[in-house]
Amino acid sequence: MTLAPEATSADAGNPAGPAPTFDSIDPGRGTVLGSYPVASDADVADAVARAQEAATWWRARGFDGRRRILKAFKGVLAREIEDLAEVVHLENGKPRSDAILEVAIAIDHLEWASKHAAKVLGPRRVPSGLLASNQAATLEYQPLGVVGVIGPWNYPVFTPMGSIAYALAAGNAVVFKPSEHTPGVGVWLGDAWRRAVPERPDVLQVVTGLGATGGALCRAGVDKVAFTGSAPTGRRVMAACAENLVPVLMELGGKDAMIVDDDADVSAAVDAALWGGMSNAGQTCVGIERVYATDAVYDRFVAELTARAAEVRTGSGDDAHYGPITMPSQVGIIERHIADAVASGGRVLTGGTVADGVVAPTVMVDVPEDSAAVREETFGPTLTVARVRSADEAIERTNATPYGLAGAIFTRSAKRGVALARQMRTGMASINAVNAFSTIPALPFGGVGESGFGRIHGADGLREFSRSKAITRQRFALPIPTTSFRRPPEVTERLVKVIRLVHGRS
Repeated sequence: MTLAPEATSADAGNPAGPAPTFDSIDPGRGTVLGSYPVASDADVADAVARAQEAATWWRARGFDGRRRILKAFKGVLAREIEDLAEVVHLENGKPRSDAILEVAIAIDHLEWASKHAAKVLGPRRVPSGLLASNQAATLEYQPLGVVGVIGPWNYPVFTPMGSIAYALAAGNAVVFKPSEHTPGVGVWLGDAWRRAVPERPDVLQVVTGLGATGGALCRAGVDKVAFTGSAPTGRRVMAACAENLVPVLMELGGKDAMIVDDDADVSAAVDAALWGGMSNAGQTCVGIERVYATDAVYDRFVAELTARAAEVRTGSGDDAHYGPITMPSQVGIIERHIADAVASGGRVLTGGTVADGVVAPTVMVDVPEDSAAVREETFGPTLTVARVRSADEAIERTNATPYGLAGAIFTRSAKRGVALARQMRTGMASINAVNAFSTIPALPFGGVGESGFGRIHGADGLREFSRSKAITRQRFALPIPTTSFRRPPEVTERLVKVIRLVHGRS
């Protein structure tokens, strides 16, 4: 299948002729899927200008109007879910079934955002307090205007839609720059919006290109940028946004850990570790890369994990559990991490090989904690498993990296699981599951430290793409004015007495 891109924002009004192009490559076969324009600085600026005009129209629809339109957009995605999943499969390399799951979760998030925006962001009364008892206080959240979204290639629908859906529901227009590795997915989404909302296509626009196009989006007058990618690229995005004090949301990498406690269901933990570490070829920011198993379960866990990993099917066929590495340069990083683990005393129990861009399911043990395989984000289908004396020691090791995105705990004790989850220095944690938070639209998604800041999803995600607006209305005048140059001296004396009476008691 060859992807034939529709005209993008970058095609519009270019007097200099056709823009330079770049190719989208099928990572499993190495064939060209389609060619896409490289949007220039002027192209991006034009798209943002159109979005600014469209944002006024979009905001005027109100919560109810936007919800009806987003329902139409959602309908297109749902009816054509298999078509979109096929584009994801071709450009990313993941199995079609995983691509369908990704799109389905994104649709669920779109539904939640449009349904709950009014309740989360709409005007509400707040208490005025003692000193302003004559004031009526109201809080509401207003759209920012235009949000620039720079998306990743590993989950090219789910992840950017975590920003796009919530930004749109909050009343913003969006200009989306998809990854250069999955431009067809972005163009497909833009075309789906145009078909769902033909009267105002500029509310959601797509600009394709390379890194410079993302930089141009940061400088083109958007009101916020939502970026997903690596920490080094995130720093460059922040630097570009800082030139005009454009606020940013950073969803960066992770080095997520799983803790398997003494009383864990070992088979369930093994199944979750395999999925968390190796689905999507390990190219998951919230994927499991490290496992800490206590003495009581370590031997059984390692034996079962090794046996199960050998059953995982790889390749581009319909029966594959995961496909090739999407970005060819990532293969070198994965190989370096495996080599460093072995050189520092670690052992590869299964896998460790690469063929035709596919990394075999890899399980490693005895890997020192200062190894790159433990300290750095691998972004491949590898798991390091370490023996620990207790879950408390596992928490110490889990929190010893600069990353802090997510994690998992396996224990039969609900109380113990919650306690350990709270101790993880992460934005998210799952107990007796992996990545469960991703599928729950009401929960915020994001990390700390090198994993970024800001939140998508849930009420926090809606507010992330809004600005708070505080409004007060004087209901009646105070008999003695407190904020006036005509305030008599005795008012201050009375104020001191009241403050001491109300707040001075220990």
